[in-house]
Amino acid sequence: MTRRVVPFKKYLLMDMNSVIRFLILSDLVWNGAVGLLGPIFALFVVDFVKGANPAVVGAAATIYLVTKSLLQVPAASIIDRIRGEKDDFWILFIGSVLAGLMPLSYLLVHTPLQLYIVQFLYGACVAFTFPSYMAIFTRHIDREKEGTEWGIYFTLNDLSAAVTATVGGVLAQTVGFHNLIVGLVLLSLCGVALLFPIKRYMIAAPAVNA
Repeated sequence: MTRRVVPFKKYLLMDMNSVIRFLILSDLVWNGAVGLLGPIFALFVVDFVKGANPAVVGAAATIYLVTKSLLQVPAASIIDRIRGEKDDFWILFIGSVLAGLMPLSYLLVHTPLQLYIVQFLYGACVAFTFPSYMAIFTRHIDREKEGTEWGIYFTLNDLSAAVTATVGGVLAQTVGFHNLIVGLVLLSLCGVALLFPIKRYMIAAPAVNA
């Protein structure tokens, strides 16, 4: 049996189509931005939300995850019912912009209830972006390279989050949480901008004869 080794150039996002390349780049930057705050989110909540404690942090995380989980299937169903890929792109793009801006709301949060509302809205935004991203990725993935390209996607995203987790902790300590969140949002929007080159590859819905 011949040994199959993934060429290093694949990790540099070469030898794959443009849609997959830009989708991976976009999520690479996006998840890197999220990773800046994710591991130290609990510290931020306890420091800046009045009356916050570990239970409040846990409830906030639960609200986000439950909202995202419960809304994903209805969102995916809506996306599938609309014919063509252009709707997938715009749902992904607009939803990503909203989700990218959402951390700014943390700067206005002062009570646990306000935090829970932000987490609910954040989860709702991601519930729409995740299925649309996966739908586009699945349709455009290079045939007979599915396992490799999904593997590269998860590997690069995990490495990005790992690196920025440390960077986020250092920045929070040196420049403060507020500046960290502003930087996180700007980086997230850079990730969203990387989605725009795939727009020209999206297939419009076929015309329906009367």
